[in-house]
Amino acid sequence: MLSYPHFDPIIFRLGPLAVRWYGLMYLCGFLGGYLYINYLVRVRNFALSRDDVGDLIFQCIIGVVVGGRLGYVLFYNLPYFLANPLRMFAVWEGGMSFHGGFLGVFVAGMIFCWRRKLSRLMVGDLLAGAAPIGLFFGRIGNFINAELWGRTTTVRWGMVFPGAGPVPRHPSQLYEAFFEGVFLFLLLWWFHRRHFPLGFVCFAFLFGYGLCRFGIEYFRQPDAHLGLLAAGLSMGQWLSLPMMLTGVAGIYYVCQRGAK
Repeated sequence: MLSYPHFDPIIFRLGPLAVRWYGLMYLCGFLGGYLYINYLVRVRNFALSRDDVGDLIFQCIIGVVVGGRLGYVLFYNLPYFLANPLRMFAVWEGGMSFHGGFLGVFVAGMIFCWRRKLSRLMVGDLLAGAAPIGLFFGRIGNFINAELWGRTTTVRWGMVFPGAGPVPRHPSQLYEAFFEGVFLFLLLWWFHRRHFPLGFVCFAFLFGYGLCRFGIEYFRQPDAHLGLLAAGLSMGQWLSLPMMLTGVAGIYYVCQRGAK
């Protein structure tokens, strides 16, 4: 069994302002995404300027924060937030849904493409390539916050998380950081380098993330107030299924389109 490295969620204070690790992880994810998208624009010779990329990232920041929080409220804990509506705004305490954040970024990206008259598949490929960077830092933030821990286990690397009882649990946040972050980033980077048809990376991300999340959910403790849903699947698994189906259909579509 490994010892959980207890972190103070607050890095430092400036008077009443508390700078938290969770917020810093989001900042690192957005900055890394901005730099990486600029790199991809050069590699794939896309017609986007640095100002365009900056505007895209800014709109996606709004989309991921608003969508991620609304997704968590609606998908995971609606009765609690209906009883405590002001807690909806306490994002510094954690509680963000990837699937909600994804929908928020989707809407922001569509608006960006409509205003700039840009290819949605091109912008989708760029955002998909950078998404694992944000996922990696977000899962590290979950680990630092000691939230979203895994199911009980007897493996040697199991950890006793504060607030999760005395038994060791899978550090599922780190599993997700590796598979949804590192592994998926490298896979999509390879697709970008091979210059697959426009849209392939975007739909490959949908399938790849859905598959990774679906599998890791078997090691992650379901939310106590939700438990397992129909067919013994968690909420995260049910939300990942349409992502995988859309990914498969989209890959087929862009490959057929590219073959013509």
